[in-house]
Amino acid sequence: MSTLAEGFQIIDADTHYTEPYDLWTSRAPKDLQNRVLHVEKVNGVDTWFAEGNEIGFARGGGVVAKDDSKIPFLESSDKGLDWVHDGAFEPQARLDMMDECGIHAQVLFPNVVGLGGSTLNNVIPDESLRMLCLEIYNDAMAEMQTDSKNRFIPMTLMPAWSVDRCVQETIRAHKLGLRGINMTSDPQDAGSPDLASRAWDPLWKVCSDLNMPVHFHIGSSNTAMDFFGKYFWPSQDEYVKPAIGGGLLFLNSARVVMNTIFSGVFDRFPDLTMVAVESGIGWVPFILETMDYELSENAPEQYKAMKYKPSEYFAKNWYATFWFEEAQGDLQNLMDKVGDDRILFETDFPHPTCIYPAPLAHVDNAVSSLRPETQARVMGDNARTLYRL
Repeated sequence: MSTLAEGFQIIDADTHYTEPYDLWTSRAPKDLQNRVLHVEKVNGVDTWFAEGNEIGFARGGGVVAKDDSKIPFLESSDKGLDWVHDGAFEPQARLDMMDECGIHAQVLFPNVVGLGGSTLNNVIPDESLRMLCLEIYNDAMAEMQTDSKNRFIPMTLMPAWSVDRCVQETIRAHKLGLRGINMTSDPQDAGSPDLASRAWDPLWKVCSDLNMPVHFHIGSSNTAMDFFGKYFWPSQDEYVKPAIGGGLLFLNSARVVMNTIFSGVFDRFPDLTMVAVESGIGWVPFILETMDYELSENAPEQYKAMKYKPSEYFAKNWYATFWFEEAQGDLQNLMDKVGDDRILFETDFPHPTCIYPAPLAHVDNAVSSLRPETQARVMGDNARTLYRL
């Protein structure tokens, strides 16, 4: 085990939970079990369905095998639960893996329902059934959190097609003990106003009042995933395409940060907290300078109307996540520019960019170069405060 795990509890702020085949059918009313998300055989292959619509192959949702080996993303597309690491979908196996790695708690995000819940809106036209599937997912996540004694910290999936339903589900989730919400970056894909609209103010108010941080995971919308498929040039090698698409998808976080700050939402709700998940941090200093320059140049009246410089809102209202970056050996300088109290550590288990196996050993050299107080904040203390642990 890495020496980083000695002395304080490490919290991993971005991992994924591969939904078991019976997550919905085991909880839905009997007469709806063939309509909610479920798995059927198609030519002998396990395939997800909902409301008669085929979603796709029931993949394992990761690149880490049962024997701890890893494969490239392209080779994982035809791998199911019989291949993927048991920790991807089995809670006790996940806890055992966390103990082995030296990680105390993990924040969980979904797989088959979409990183921001877009699958539900795409394949289930019946709103009442869609809402049932979403509530079943959130109930199951709350159960996992309770059963794990808060070592699992799942984010609440949002019904992005309705502001009112998002507000109601956030309140319900808070009562269940969940610690934040998982929001799509583009609710307009689901028929709602975009997030710059004041129509979303009721959600921001309840998130602020209940201390429910709003999480934006990369690839959390149809729009974001469309960009993922277009970032690379078509003639690139098939193995290279995911490297380009996945790498540039990180920059979608800058898009969300800039849009939210420029929308004025943090002047209206100064205690609102947002998290850029699977974001990296190297882009943050550049974007902070960019925001100040671009808004003052192109929208001087709007710039003057803001209570603070655009760059100053990040330190008050945003968090970002760090995992593989080394900042050319000057990680402390980068973290000082971002703000070491605004950075969370992540592993992204078991997705293609995860630092696995031995995640703490992977970052040991880089993190050991940090000041002790920065190490403690990034590797656990910031998350412990954010998630009220």
